Amino acid sequence: MQRQNRTAAVFPQPSSTLRYPDPPSTEHDDLASYAAYAARTGLDTASTVYTGTEYEYTVAASLRRLGFDMRRVGGRSDCGIDLLGTWAVPPSSASSSPLLRVLLQCKASSGARGGVAPRHIRELEGAFVGAPAGWRGAGVLGLLVAQKPATKGIRDALGRSRWPMGYVSCSRDGRLEQMIWNRRAGEEGLEGVGVGVRYRDTEGGPPEGQLILTWRGRPYVPDEQHAGDPVEPLGDTVAAAG
Repeated sequence: MQRQNRTAAVFPQPSSTLRYPDPPSTEHDDLASYAAYAARTGLDTASTVYTGTEYEYTVAASLRRLGFDMRRVGGRSDCGIDLLGTWAVPPSSASSSPLLRVLLQCKASSGARGGVAPRHIRELEGAFVGAPAGWRGAGVLGLLVAQKPATKGIRDALGRSRWPMGYVSCSRDGRLEQMIWNRRAGEEGLEGVGVGVRYRDTEGGPPEGQLILTWRGRPYVPDEQHAGDPVEPLGDTVAAAG
């Protein structure tokens, strides 16, 4: 198999100047510590509180391999923001800094439409206004994350928005299946960034696909493991106005 050209990504550390709000709990800060906390306190794992928090930690962990560094901050007066952090992307003509600041809302529901609708895009727009001081102004991206792929209504709402925003489909077990954003997001620092699928051989089964980033058409990955595996573009990542 011919080896693909690629760009090795070197992700910088998150900016030390950002001041994060206090976490909603000091008892846990990732999936492992939350599972231990739930077992220790007898938390009902079928409750909406548990599944919602678990999904937020799952999303944060899954996005990490794409260069995100997200922290759970949801609580009172959070304007619907569940995760805050940064995303290390290649410098572009639109942004001299490789770090975009990110505010993120998670929708854990797995109903027929994944619990999301165009109105949730409007809610995400409101989160920009009420975001903490470090996540205001230029260089900020808002993401809505849910288990189902974006509907046409979601895509159209993204395309019409004047705010730099995107949508991510992430399964409950952490599999990233879709990532799109609007033209305003491209202007804020995602120009030249795309999304593709990298296929890996599996023992006794069909190749397994994994969502990765591309930079000017080439794989852009923080992990060199399997970097030579073939990549299939996922098409246009930009949600245009309907």
